[in-house]
Amino acid sequence: MNDLGSLVQQTADRLAGQQVGAVVAALAHDEVEIRGAGRTGPGRAGGRPGPDTLFEIGSVTKVFTSLALARLTLAGTVTLDEPLADVLAGLLPAGSGVPAKGPEPLTLRHLATHSSGLPRLPAGMVLSSLLNPNKPDPYAHCTAERLLTDLGRTRLRTAPGRGFRYSNLGAGLLGLALAHRTGTGYGELVRREICGPLGMADTVLVPDAEQTARLAPGHTSGGRPVPGWNLADLAGAGALKSTAADLAVFLRAQLAADGDGRASDGDRTGGDGSAEGSTEESGGVGGGPGHGSPLGPAIALTREVRHRVNPFAWMHLGWLGHRLHARQGGHLQIWHNGGTGGFRSFVAFDPEKQVGVIVLANTRRSVDSTGVQLLRSLQTGRPGTARR
Repeated sequence: MNDLGSLVQQTADRLAGQQVGAVVAALAHDEVEIRGAGRTGPGRAGGRPGPDTLFEIGSVTKVFTSLALARLTLAGTVTLDEPLADVLAGLLPAGSGVPAKGPEPLTLRHLATHSSGLPRLPAGMVLSSLLNPNKPDPYAHCTAERLLTDLGRTRLRTAPGRGFRYSNLGAGLLGLALAHRTGTGYGELVRREICGPLGMADTVLVPDAEQTARLAPGHTSGGRPVPGWNLADLAGAGALKSTAADLAVFLRAQLAADGDGRASDGDRTGGDGSAEGSTEESGGVGGGPGHGSPLGPAIALTREVRHRVNPFAWMHLGWLGHRLHARQGGHLQIWHNGGTGGFRSFVAFDPEKQVGVIVLANTRRSVDSTGVQLLRSLQTGRPGTARR
């Protein structure tokens, strides 16, 4: 086993002591390693998870929703600054509307960068989540009719474009709006715009029978099995299922997009300039867009858009980004995590160093710190330094 494979296996084994099961992937230039540890079920139940095991990826779904927005923008189907009300025309119930505050209308760009001012959760869910945090499938009631009826009664916390407020509601509305504009469902939208072109057959909204047999059951932090989440018409916020193998293809595409020098991620001191490009073409697991691919320009667009979160971090379309302090190496980290009732996920990459990591677990316990440690090890080029 090579150094990268050993590091990935060690990371997976370490996670298995905290999770029912986990799969870890690392990408470094042309090399990809994927390893699983633990089991898909508690005790002796289930087998060892692997590259083709499906997991709920939760809010990592949001980067797919935003990439679909970028694809449709470049196709002329929508524009980033198109008002949400215009895109939802014909779908909004009579008497409802899109909330407003300040001079700017709420746009698709605002939804993708969490700068809409919308609350984190749909109406009525905050109290419910506090009173019953373990409620199965808490978003199952979020049909388009209910979401859009309640939208007209929703108050924006800040004027659109003026602040940062992470919003599952906003991301879900973005997915709903894009599906409505294209006359299709959210799952078909993602398949057509992203998964089909990249050959990601195991990234789905609703798995078929064969994929369901490979879907790991979710568990509470204590290891008790829990049912999966549905999310209904809020699917764009977190309803996709995927595998480590498919997400490795997705990260390859993200890294390859920097080969044409168009993806802007900030200068090496943390400013707003263009990142230093790489001439690396995609390779290994599944390939990637590279030059001339229909996804390359859309991926570049997602990272050209930046909304400042705080002095040290920003929001792209879908992805969060920050640059470590120079004393920590000054490395660029672009990432998103996710969580549902029985799963956790973390996906991150550095296009300058051409490295990336994926961590998937079927337990409701964060994997973020493990993913960050693995990414830092790849960025420093010292695989043996990952903390135990």
